[in-house]
Amino acid sequence: MKLTTKIFGETEISDDKILVFPKGIIGFPDLTRFALMYDVEKGSHNIQWLQSLDEPAFAMPVMDPLHVQEDYNPEVEDEVLEDVKPITDENMLVLVTLTVPHDLTKMTANMKGPFIINADTRKGCQVILDDDKYQIKFPIYDILKKMKEKNEKKA
Repeated sequence: MKLTTKIFGETEISDDKILVFPKGIIGFPDLTRFALMYDVEKGSHNIQWLQSLDEPAFAMPVMDPLHVQEDYNPEVEDEVLEDVKPITDENMLVLVTLTVPHDLTKMTANMKGPFIINADTRKGCQVILDDDKYQIKFPIYDILKKMKEKNEKKA
């Protein structure tokens, strides 16, 4: 599938890379097909983009919540995961959205509304956690800065 996106320009998405969210995502119920993309030139997979295939101008920055909160392990009701079953620790991919304002020092991750994706079936859902332990605007700038410095030392 060829797609012209706002962030990545013209790109081709193979069928085996398409993620399907049967009920869409929060705020965008009609957007059901996505691809997970990252900037190859920057070489980092820490921040990726959940790129809509239904609306090429729509993409959200996402990342693995374990990069910013090592003890991230929310409890999710079994029926909420109906669209992604059978889900196991081995095939589960969890991502959280990022808010990236002009002032990058105020960058946050939404730890309360993760995407849960079954990597085997490529089906996903977004959930809202009913747990005060997780924040909607979890500050991540300093964490990302440390990760970048650590990666630069390795290179």
